[in-house]
Amino acid sequence: MTLNPWRLRLLADLATFGTVRAVAQRGNLSPSAVSQQLATLERETRTALLERTGRRVRLTAAGMLLAGRAREILAAMDAAEAELRHLAEEPAGTVTVAAFQSAVQALAEPALARLATRHPDVSVVLLELEPHESMPALRRGDVDLIITTADFAGAELSPEIYLVPLATDPVVLVLPPEHPLASAESVDLEACAQQRWTFDVAGSYMSELSTRLCREAGFEPVVICRFNNYMLALRHVENGRSITMLPKLAVDPRYRVVTRPLNPPLTRRITAGVRRAAASRPEVTAVLNALRAGD
Repeated sequence: MTLNPWRLRLLADLATFGTVRAVAQRGNLSPSAVSQQLATLERETRTALLERTGRRVRLTAAGMLLAGRAREILAAMDAAEAELRHLAEEPAGTVTVAAFQSAVQALAEPALARLATRHPDVSVVLLELEPHESMPALRRGDVDLIITTADFAGAELSPEIYLVPLATDPVVLVLPPEHPLASAESVDLEACAQQRWTFDVAGSYMSELSTRLCREAGFEPVVICRFNNYMLALRHVENGRSITMLPKLAVDPRYRVVTRPLNPPLTRRITAGVRRAAASRPEVTAVLNALRAGD
């Protein structure tokens, strides 16, 4: 039995992205072509890798096992190709990068523009993942590099993760322009105990952080909205319906809102993270250098 690396990549992508359609879009294929290749892989392995329910599929236990091994095999192949390319000194290849929402536009996109100029043979697949999602994805090998913040519960590092500091970003209180606290130099959260709040979705980094800060200030926040999109949160505040806490990077100047520092101030540390086994790959190094060039 000889396993086809291309089919293994499709299986690994299905484990990561969840649907045949998403895998097809990522590989510029039709869904039927993806399904046919996965069916061929099942025949080659003589194993049921997929469980089909109507038009939906999910991986069996054997499928999950092979998908995990596929990531290891593909990573080893990518590393071998990278080492050969390194002999020619010009980085090339694909790097999958995950970044939290506000870092996509502020950090990732400018870095990718620099990368395209300096190393045109390096391509990047950019995913939006919040910190509580990206670190597990990095450990699993679903992504090659993450832009994250280590200032949250669950970010405890293991020896195989290498962190590179990128920036600091203050967490600010976001208010409607007419709000009584909008003219304050800084705001103690105790003054916001009676306010209505917009938070990120439950379990996310900013939701956990905001809840903890309010409780430390002596009150349980009255949360009337939860959005996983900062633009929706800013619009809700702009319309005077609530207040929120956001990282400064997330505050789009197009919205009519006022930001005020917290008292005491709070700053998060933004870092890039890679697995140590992948850090020596020239294309990964090129992406890291492009990110650091924006310091």
